[in-house]
Amino acid sequence: MKATHVAIPDDEIRIGRGMVVPAIACAFVGVAALGAGVLIEGFPRFLAGYLASLAFWLSISLGALFFVLIQHLTRSGWSVTVRRIAENLAANVLPLAVLFVPVIVGLSDLYHWTHPGEDPLLREKSAWLDPAFFTARAGICFAVWVVLSRFFLANSARQDASGDVALTHRMQRFAPAAMILYALTVTMAAFDLLMSRDPHWFSTIFGVYYFSGGLVAFFAVLVIAVYLLQSSGRLTRSVTTEHYHDMGKQLFGYLVFWAYIAFSQYMLIWYANIPEETRWYLDRQHGSAAGIGLFLVLGQFALPFLALLPRRPKRTPALLAGIAAWILVGRFLDCFFIVSTEFGLAEVFCFFGIGGLFVAALLFRMSKTALLPARDPRLPEALSFENL
Repeated sequence: MKATHVAIPDDEIRIGRGMVVPAIACAFVGVAALGAGVLIEGFPRFLAGYLASLAFWLSISLGALFFVLIQHLTRSGWSVTVRRIAENLAANVLPLAVLFVPVIVGLSDLYHWTHPGEDPLLREKSAWLDPAFFTARAGICFAVWVVLSRFFLANSARQDASGDVALTHRMQRFAPAAMILYALTVTMAAFDLLMSRDPHWFSTIFGVYYFSGGLVAFFAVLVIAVYLLQSSGRLTRSVTTEHYHDMGKQLFGYLVFWAYIAFSQYMLIWYANIPEETRWYLDRQHGSAAGIGLFLVLGQFALPFLALLPRRPKRTPALLAGIAAWILVGRFLDCFFIVSTEFGLAEVFCFFGIGGLFVAALLFRMSKTALLPARDPRLPEALSFENL
């Protein structure tokens, strides 16, 4: 592998300071929405929506981190022109770590295992479901994600200046160990943050369920981000229809994978018919959760599956971005479906609140670096990429 330098105009790969004002506006919307949510709904009710929204936006960053790791692990070439966007999305785990603080503050309202009483099952699980230990595990998970995301973004950005191929080799060598750390921490976080909301219910594949949903959310965001950047005149020559086609295939593939895991989890619990396992689904067959469950089957899977099955939608950027936006709505409702059974204003405020801060942090970071790794040794391969 040799060092390479492809001459790409700055206006093609840089946002510049033009995104600072939109970033500040997004941050203002985020803070205002969160404040309104607390005032209108009250802190205990607000917290459930906050956790669902945090899980949703966090899943996007974790999906992006997986994408970055797997590209280095497989030494992929096609993805170089969209990898920097993923690196920036992954780095958003740092502001999300700060936004995790209200969850720690509201542990006693969010998780009833914090006051087990005479419940024998909770007493058996008390060694693991302990507030201090829970906080320590969350801190470890976020620390791992922050270190991994910063390592790959920093080395990739450093290569923009030096063109040093050794930086690519360093990231490739670190990727296998990073993937193991990623798998362990994402699984543990899914169990802690979401599944422990109902400590009487459990699923051994819940970590994979959350992971697969995160990949669906990430690829949907990646498609939308590239489309919006190209609409503003960036990446117009670097990302082609061929890249959209591959992003569409990845979105389609992980959507099917998410549906497979969701069905496997439901089917195994259904036919075993063990009361402590089936109750979780029975609780979600009433109220607003029942409608959301139906939407997840039809709107989150069936309709996007049919829409993405043909070749043309995956090669039509505007249409693919529209499908991706629809899928994102379903992904948020899926996170809500896990956390709570009654949808209300708290969920709406928290979605836009955390989302505004998420987008603000992303825009600030993207304004400081190039939108693609301009001196990556595999960039020529990405620029000439064609699907078979």
